[in-house]
Amino acid sequence: MKILCLNGPNLNRLGKREPAIYGSETLEDLTQSLIAHGERSNVQIDCKQSNHEGELIDWIHLAEDDQFDGIIFNPGAYSHTSYAIRDAISAISIPVIEVHISNIHSRESFRHQTILSAVCLGQICGLGTYGYTLALETFLHRRKGES
Repeated sequence: MKILCLNGPNLNRLGKREPAIYGSETLEDLTQSLIAHGERSNVQIDCKQSNHEGELIDWIHLAEDDQFDGIIFNPGAYSHTSYAIRDAISAISIPVIEVHISNIHSRESFRHQTILSAVCLGQICGLGTYGYTLALETFLHRRKGES
């Protein structure tokens, strides 16, 4: 099994950016933890981060071309603004799980609605970086045919 983990804008600032909301774990910490969890489960995890919408879209398209089995995606603020990313997710046949570290529903009102959730397999929010592990576990669960 191959899973792509995509992180959108400002997630390169994890550990520094608003630690009261996002915690002190860095993106490198998160990446290493997710890859290690994947290795224990015989899953290849490829993690990428970009502050650029077009690059994220290219990676979404390539995930299908490169036969990934799923995408764990924290689109950051693009969740609320990017119809182009929504269209990219709609254009592929592999499942995407939207992840947010904070509980977007308890924050500013503009964060309550996501454009992407309707085209994703599911959404995990408010559970910190553990949400990434839960997304991976969801893909593992589905692999066993226990959807």
